[in-house]
Amino acid sequence: MSVIYQRVALIGLGLIASSMAHAMRRGGLAGEIVGTARSAETRETAKELGFCDRIVDTAAEAAEGADLVVLAVPVGAMGAVAQEIGPVLAKGATVTDVGSVKGAVIDAVSPHLPEGVHFIPGHPLAGTEHSGPRSGFAELYDNRWCILVPNGADETATQRLSDLWRGMGANVEMMDADHHDLVLAVTSHAPHLIAYTMVGVADDLGRVTDTEVINYSAAGFRDFTRIAASDPTMWRDVFLSNKDATLEILGRFTEELFALQRAIRQGDGDHLFDYFTRTRAIRRGIIEAGQDTDAPDFGRSAKHD
Repeated sequence: MSVIYQRVALIGLGLIASSMAHAMRRGGLAGEIVGTARSAETRETAKELGFCDRIVDTAAEAAEGADLVVLAVPVGAMGAVAQEIGPVLAKGATVTDVGSVKGAVIDAVSPHLPEGVHFIPGHPLAGTEHSGPRSGFAELYDNRWCILVPNGADETATQRLSDLWRGMGANVEMMDADHHDLVLAVTSHAPHLIAYTMVGVADDLGRVTDTEVINYSAAGFRDFTRIAASDPTMWRDVFLSNKDATLEILGRFTEELFALQRAIRQGDGDHLFDYFTRTRAIRRGIIEAGQDTDAPDFGRSAKHD
Protein backbone atom coordinates (compact mmCIF):
# COMPACT_ATOMS: atom_id res chain seq x y z
CA MET A 1 0.00 0.00 0.00
CA SER A 2 0.99 3.63 -0.41
CA VAL A 3 1.51 6.23 2.29
CA ILE A 4 -1.82 7.38 3.75
CA TYR A 5 -0.53 9.97 6.25
CA GLN A 6 2.73 11.85 5.86
CA ARG A 7 3.22 12.34 9.59
CA VAL A 8 1.53 10.36 12.36
CA ALA A 9 1.85 11.38 16.00
CA LEU A 10 1.39 8.68 18.61
CA ILE A 11 0.68 10.11 22.04
CA GLY A 12 1.14 7.27 24.48
CA LEU A 13 3.37 4.34 23.53
CA GLY A 14 1.82 1.25 25.10
CA LEU A 15 0.63 -1.96 23.45
CA ILE A 16 -1.92 -0.33 21.14
CA ALA A 17 0.19 2.58 19.86
CA SER A 18 3.41 0.58 19.52
CA SER A 19 1.49 -2.09 17.58
CA MET A 20 0.08 0.65 15.34
CA ALA A 21 3.62 1.84 14.64
CA HIS A 22 4.77 -1.69 13.76
CA ALA A 23 1.70 -2.24 11.55
CA MET A 24 2.10 1.10 9.77
CA ARG A 25 5.73 0.32 9.06
CA ARG A 26 4.83 -3.14 7.81
CA GLY A 27 2.36 -1.64 5.34
CA GLY A 28 4.33 1.51 4.44
CA LEU A 29 1.33 3.58 5.54
CA ALA A 30 3.07 6.56 7.17
CA GLY A 31 5.83 8.82 5.93
CA GLU A 32 7.03 9.58 9.46
CA ILE A 33 5.94 8.30 12.86
CA VAL A 34 6.56 10.59 15.83
CA GLY A 35 5.95 9.27 19.33
CA THR A 36 5.80 10.53 22.87
CA ALA A 37 4.83 9.27 26.31
CA ARG A 38 4.49 10.84 29.72
CA SER A 39 7.16 8.60 31.24
CA ALA A 40 10.81 9.28 30.38
CA GLU A 41 11.48 5.56 30.87
CA THR A 42 8.84 4.68 28.27
CA ARG A 43 10.30 7.21 25.83
CA GLU A 44 13.77 5.74 26.28
CA THR A 45 12.44 2.23 25.74
CA ALA A 46 10.69 3.34 22.55
CA LYS A 47 13.91 4.91 21.30
CA GLU A 48 15.74 1.66 21.99
CA LEU A 49 13.12 -0.40 20.12
CA GLY A 50 13.05 2.01 17.18
CA PHE A 51 9.44 1.58 16.07
CA CYS A 52 9.06 5.38 15.75
CA ASP A 53 11.16 7.62 13.53
CA ARG A 54 11.38 10.21 16.29
CA ILE A 55 10.62 10.27 20.00
CA VAL A 56 9.90 13.67 21.53
CA ASP A 57 9.28 14.85 25.08
CA THR A 58 5.79 16.39 24.91
CA ALA A 59 2.42 15.79 23.29
CA ALA A 60 2.43 19.27 21.75
CA GLU A 61 5.79 18.66 20.12
CA ALA A 62 4.58 15.34 18.70
CA ALA A 63 1.32 16.80 17.35
CA GLU A 64 2.82 19.84 15.68
CA GLY A 65 2.79 19.35 11.90
CA ALA A 66 1.11 15.93 12.08
CA ASP A 67 -1.75 15.11 9.74
CA LEU A 68 -2.90 12.30 12.07
CA VAL A 69 -2.71 12.44 15.87
CA VAL A 70 -3.56 9.28 17.83
CA LEU A 71 -4.50 9.67 21.49
CA ALA A 72 -3.38 6.40 23.05
CA VAL A 73 -3.58 7.42 26.71
CA PRO A 74 -6.03 6.37 29.44
CA VAL A 75 -9.54 7.70 28.89
CA GLY A 76 -9.31 9.93 31.95
CA ALA A 77 -6.25 11.71 30.53
CA MET A 78 -7.54 12.48 27.04
CA GLY A 79 -9.11 15.84 27.84
CA ALA A 80 -5.85 17.19 29.27
CA VAL A 81 -3.86 15.92 26.29
CA ALA A 82 -6.33 17.47 23.85
CA GLN A 83 -6.02 20.79 25.67
CA GLU A 84 -2.23 20.61 25.31
CA ILE A 85 -2.17 19.80 21.60
CA GLY A 86 -5.10 21.97 20.48
CA PRO A 87 -3.07 25.15 19.83
CA VAL A 88 -0.51 23.40 17.58
CA LEU A 89 -2.84 21.26 15.45
CA ALA A 90 -2.73 22.00 11.73
CA LYS A 91 -5.93 22.82 9.89
CA GLY A 92 -7.16 19.69 8.13
CA ALA A 93 -5.43 17.34 10.56
CA THR A 94 -7.28 14.35 11.97
CA VAL A 95 -7.34 13.47 15.65
CA THR A 96 -8.43 10.00 16.72
CA ASP A 97 -8.19 7.90 19.84
CA VAL A 98 -8.07 4.22 20.77
CA GLY A 99 -10.09 4.31 23.99
CA SER A 100 -12.67 1.75 25.04
CA VAL A 101 -15.30 4.45 25.71
CA LYS A 102 -16.53 6.92 23.13
CA GLY A 103 -19.19 9.23 24.59
CA ALA A 104 -17.02 10.47 27.45
CA VAL A 105 -14.01 10.86 25.15
CA ILE A 106 -15.98 13.02 22.73
CA ASP A 107 -17.14 15.22 25.61
CA ALA A 108 -13.59 15.55 26.98
CA VAL A 109 -11.69 16.10 23.74
CA SER A 110 -13.98 18.05 21.38
CA PRO A 111 -13.96 21.40 23.25
CA HIS A 112 -10.17 21.66 22.91
CA LEU A 113 -9.87 21.07 19.15
CA PRO A 114 -9.78 24.07 16.81
CA GLU A 115 -12.08 24.56 13.86
CA GLY A 116 -10.90 22.72 10.77
CA VAL A 117 -9.54 19.71 12.68
CA HIS A 118 -11.37 16.41 12.16
CA PHE A 119 -12.05 14.41 15.32
CA ILE A 120 -12.90 10.79 14.53
CA PRO A 121 -12.93 8.62 17.68
CA GLY A 122 -11.82 5.04 17.22
CA HIS A 123 -11.56 1.79 19.13
CA PRO A 124 -9.51 -1.18 17.92
CA LEU A 125 -10.94 -4.35 19.46
CA ALA A 126 -7.60 -6.02 19.94
CA GLY A 127 -5.18 -6.47 22.78
CA THR A 128 -3.40 -8.76 25.18
CA GLU A 129 -2.85 -8.65 28.93
CA HIS A 130 0.61 -7.20 28.30
CA SER A 131 1.28 -3.48 28.30
CA GLY A 132 4.07 -1.05 27.52
CA PRO A 133 6.13 -0.38 24.38
CA ARG A 134 7.85 -3.78 24.42
CA SER A 135 4.53 -5.58 24.04
CA GLY A 136 3.62 -4.19 20.61
CA PHE A 137 3.72 -6.22 17.39
CA ALA A 138 2.56 -5.62 13.81
CA GLU A 139 0.05 -8.49 13.66
CA LEU A 140 -2.11 -7.36 16.59
CA TYR A 141 -4.86 -5.95 14.36
CA ASP A 142 -4.96 -8.64 11.69
CA ASN A 143 -8.59 -9.77 11.21
CA ARG A 144 -9.68 -7.79 14.29
CA TRP A 145 -12.37 -5.13 14.30
CA CYS A 146 -11.82 -1.41 14.67
CA ILE A 147 -14.89 0.70 15.40
CA LEU A 148 -14.86 4.28 14.15
CA VAL A 149 -17.32 6.95 15.29
CA PRO A 150 -17.66 9.47 12.42
CA ASN A 151 -18.81 12.17 14.86
CA GLY A 152 -19.93 14.46 12.02
CA ALA A 153 -16.45 14.54 10.48
CA ASP A 154 -15.74 15.06 6.80
CA GLU A 155 -16.38 11.88 4.79
CA THR A 156 -12.99 12.07 3.08
CA ALA A 157 -11.19 12.29 6.44
CA THR A 158 -13.25 9.37 7.78
CA GLN A 159 -12.48 7.24 4.73
CA ARG A 160 -8.78 8.05 5.03
CA LEU A 161 -8.67 6.88 8.65
CA SER A 162 -10.67 3.79 7.70
CA ASP A 163 -8.12 3.04 4.96
CA LEU A 164 -5.32 3.28 7.53
CA TRP A 165 -6.94 0.73 9.83
CA ARG A 166 -7.62 -1.61 6.94
CA GLY A 167 -4.02 -1.20 5.87
CA MET A 168 -2.98 -2.29 9.37
CA GLY A 169 -5.00 -5.49 8.92
CA ALA A 170 -8.24 -4.58 10.70
CA ASN A 171 -11.87 -4.81 9.67
CA VAL A 172 -13.65 -1.47 10.11
CA GLU A 173 -17.19 -0.77 11.33
CA MET A 174 -18.88 2.62 11.74
CA MET A 175 -20.99 3.14 14.85
CA ASP A 176 -22.45 6.02 16.87
CA ALA A 177 -20.96 6.72 20.29
CA ASP A 178 -23.90 5.66 22.47
CA HIS A 179 -24.35 2.36 20.67
CA HIS A 180 -20.62 1.68 20.86
CA ASP A 181 -20.61 2.21 24.62
CA LEU A 182 -23.56 -0.13 25.13
CA VAL A 183 -22.07 -2.85 22.91
CA LEU A 184 -18.72 -2.64 24.68
CA ALA A 185 -20.39 -2.76 28.09
CA VAL A 186 -21.74 -6.18 27.03
CA THR A 187 -18.69 -7.56 25.25
CA SER A 188 -15.84 -6.10 27.28
CA HIS A 189 -16.52 -3.84 30.24
CA ALA A 190 -18.90 -6.01 32.26
CA PRO A 191 -16.88 -9.21 31.55
CA HIS A 192 -13.74 -7.48 32.81
CA LEU A 193 -15.51 -6.39 36.00
CA ILE A 194 -16.79 -9.93 36.53
CA ALA A 195 -13.28 -11.31 36.00
CA TYR A 196 -11.81 -8.87 38.50
CA THR A 197 -14.54 -9.89 40.95
CA MET A 198 -13.94 -13.63 40.62
CA VAL A 199 -10.21 -13.23 41.15
CA GLY A 200 -10.98 -11.03 44.15
CA VAL A 201 -13.34 -13.67 45.55
CA ALA A 202 -10.59 -16.28 45.28
CA ASP A 203 -8.20 -13.92 47.04
CA ASP A 204 -10.69 -13.23 49.86
CA LEU A 205 -11.83 -16.81 50.41
CA GLY A 206 -9.88 -17.86 53.47
CA ARG A 207 -10.59 -21.57 53.02
CA VAL A 208 -8.70 -21.61 49.71
CA THR A 209 -5.00 -20.86 50.01
CA ASP A 210 -3.04 -18.82 47.49
CA THR A 211 -1.06 -21.92 46.59
CA GLU A 212 -4.23 -23.86 45.80
CA VAL A 213 -5.56 -21.04 43.63
CA ILE A 214 -2.32 -21.01 41.66
CA ASN A 215 -1.73 -24.76 41.43
CA TYR A 216 -5.29 -25.88 40.72
CA SER A 217 -6.52 -23.14 38.41
CA ALA A 218 -8.81 -24.68 35.82
CA ALA A 219 -9.09 -23.17 32.35
CA GLY A 220 -12.01 -20.91 33.28
CA PHE A 221 -10.23 -19.36 36.24
CA ARG A 222 -7.02 -18.96 34.22
CA ASP A 223 -9.02 -16.94 31.70
CA PHE A 224 -10.32 -14.76 34.53
CA THR A 225 -6.79 -14.15 35.81
CA ARG A 226 -5.57 -13.28 32.31
CA ILE A 227 -8.30 -10.65 31.97
CA ALA A 228 -7.71 -9.36 35.50
CA ALA A 229 -4.04 -8.75 34.63
CA SER A 230 -5.06 -5.82 32.42
CA ASP A 231 -3.91 -2.26 33.12
CA PRO A 232 -5.63 -1.01 36.34
CA THR A 233 -5.48 2.68 35.37
CA MET A 234 -7.09 2.05 32.00
CA TRP A 235 -9.92 -0.03 33.46
CA ARG A 236 -10.59 2.37 36.32
CA ASP A 237 -11.10 5.12 33.74
CA VAL A 238 -13.24 2.90 31.51
CA PHE A 239 -15.71 2.05 34.27
CA LEU A 240 -15.98 5.64 35.50
CA SER A 241 -16.41 6.93 31.94
CA ASN A 242 -18.95 4.34 30.79
CA LYS A 243 -20.86 4.17 34.06
CA ASP A 244 -24.45 4.13 32.78
CA ALA A 245 -24.06 1.41 30.15
CA THR A 246 -21.93 -0.78 32.43
CA LEU A 247 -24.42 -0.51 35.30
CA GLU A 248 -27.29 -1.37 32.94
CA ILE A 249 -25.54 -4.53 31.75
CA LEU A 250 -24.48 -5.49 35.28
CA GLY A 251 -28.12 -5.16 36.36
CA ARG A 252 -29.18 -7.55 33.63
CA PHE A 253 -26.31 -9.89 34.51
CA THR A 254 -27.43 -9.94 38.14
CA GLU A 255 -30.97 -10.91 37.09
CA GLU A 256 -29.63 -13.76 34.94
CA LEU A 257 -27.35 -14.91 37.76
CA PHE A 258 -30.24 -15.00 40.23
CA ALA A 259 -32.27 -17.07 37.76
CA LEU A 260 -29.44 -19.59 37.43
CA GLN A 261 -28.97 -19.62 41.19
CA ARG A 262 -32.65 -20.44 41.61
CA ALA A 263 -32.46 -23.20 38.97
CA ILE A 264 -29.50 -24.82 40.74
CA ARG A 265 -31.21 -24.58 44.14
CA GLN A 266 -34.44 -26.11 42.76
CA GLY A 267 -32.68 -28.77 40.71
CA ASP A 268 -34.12 -27.40 37.47
CA GLY A 269 -31.86 -29.24 35.03
CA ASP A 270 -34.01 -28.36 32.00
CA HIS A 271 -33.53 -24.63 32.60
CA LEU A 272 -29.77 -25.04 33.00
CA PHE A 273 -29.48 -27.24 29.89
CA ASP A 274 -31.51 -24.84 27.73
CA TYR A 275 -29.57 -21.84 29.00
CA PHE A 276 -26.17 -23.43 28.39
CA THR A 277 -27.26 -24.61 24.93
CA ARG A 278 -28.26 -21.07 23.96
CA THR A 279 -25.07 -19.52 25.25
CA ARG A 280 -22.95 -22.22 23.63
CA ALA A 281 -24.27 -21.05 20.26
CA ILE A 282 -22.76 -17.61 20.93
CA ARG A 283 -19.36 -19.22 21.40
CA ARG A 284 -19.74 -21.11 18.13
CA GLY A 285 -20.54 -17.85 16.38
CA ILE A 286 -17.35 -16.28 17.74
CA ILE A 287 -15.31 -19.24 16.48
CA GLU A 288 -16.92 -19.08 13.04
CA ALA A 289 -16.11 -15.37 12.85
CA GLY A 290 -12.44 -16.08 13.53
CA GLN A 291 -12.45 -14.10 16.79
CA ASP A 292 -11.88 -17.04 19.12
CA THR A 293 -8.16 -16.69 19.84
CA ASP A 294 -5.91 -14.03 21.24
CA ALA A 295 -3.52 -12.46 18.78
CA PRO A 296 -0.63 -14.88 18.36
CA ASP A 297 2.67 -14.34 20.11
CA PHE A 298 5.23 -13.23 17.55
CA GLY A 299 8.21 -13.05 19.89
CA ARG A 300 6.74 -10.36 22.14
CA SER A 301 8.22 -9.67 25.50
CA ALA A 302 6.12 -10.90 28.40
CA LYS A 303 7.32 -7.95 30.44
CA HIS A 304 4.51 -5.90 31.95
CA ASP A 305 5.66 -2.27 31.63
